[in-house]
Formats: sequence, structure tokens, C-alpha cells
Amino acid sequence: MANYSISEEAIRDLDEISDYFARQSIDAGEGFVKLFTQKCRSLVNFPYMGRSYREIFPNLRGLPLDGYIILYQLVKEDIEIVRVVSGYRDLESLFSDDEDN
Repeated sequence: MANYSISEEAIRDLDEISDYFARQSIDAGEGFVKLFTQKCRSLVNFPYMGRSYREIFPNLRGLPLDGYIILYQLVKEDIEIVRVVSGYRDLESLFSDDEDN
């Protein structure tokens, strides 16, 4: 059975999102976390349901969530959540920095 994991970068993203919701609306934040968990579980069963972003980074896929994008990769049979970012972010810049390191 496939599983999902969350990268350190994605954990930092989720912390920032949580901080934002803590200042705005606890209920909205709890709803976001619940939807995020549901989407991750769905990805385990349907790993190709997200849009391909291979033009930005090989094997990168993304799934929208309330104005954010869950960016993930398939690693063998598992899902790795690599980032959770605003849909308004320049996604190419997120991954061009990784290539420079």
C-alpha cells in the first residue's frame, strides 16, 4: 500500500500557512488542514490526479487546494509532498533555487 510523506520544505510551508490562518480564522485553518489531509490521502489512491508540472521540474505534479497548490512527486509507489504554496507564486523560481544548490 502506498503512503505519503511531507518534505521539510513543505512542513515549513504548512507552518507559514498555519500562522496565517491563526491570525485570520482558526476555523478556516482547521478546514484547510482537514482538506489537505483528505487530498493527500486521495493522492495515495490516485497519484496522477494532479496536473503535471514537468516543464518546471521532472516528475512534479500539483493539486489545487483553496488558493494553494500541493506540489508533489511520485517516489517509487509513494507520494512525496515537496511544497505547499500559494497559487500566485512563481513556481519556476521555487525550483530554480534548488538546482543552484
